[in-house]
Amino acid sequence: QVQLVESGGGLVQAGGSLRLSCAASGRTFSNYAMGWFRQAPGKEREFVAGISWTRDSTFYAESVKGRFTISRDNAKNTVYLQMNSLKPEDTAVYSCAARRGVVATTPGLYDYWGQGTQVTVSS
Repeated sequence: QVQLVESGGGLVQAGGSLRLSCAASGRTFSNYAMGWFRQAPGKEREFVAGISWTRDSTFYAESVKGRFTISRDNAKNTVYLQMNSLKPEDTAVYSCAARRGVVATTPGLYDYWGQGTQVTVSS
């Protein structure tokens, strides 16, 4: 079992930045790909970014490319999402997720989820 806890969400003005963290505990963090997803009110959960266990592969949704950066510190069992140039349409609950193997963009392929952290971007 892997437990995931997100932090770092909040209210920010458009153009601002936030850094989300996802701390993992329980089973070893080894060999788990990590993903960040978000869900806005009335919308389906969508893939935002993902990173492989070895950190040599990262993936981003087109809507966040060039603005968001995913990274991980395996020694600290933590994955990060640096969000810059935030827009009101980035407002959502952001959740991290873990799965064995490679990064996937489909939420249903992930085994473990955090509870999420709210990000609100005002215009």
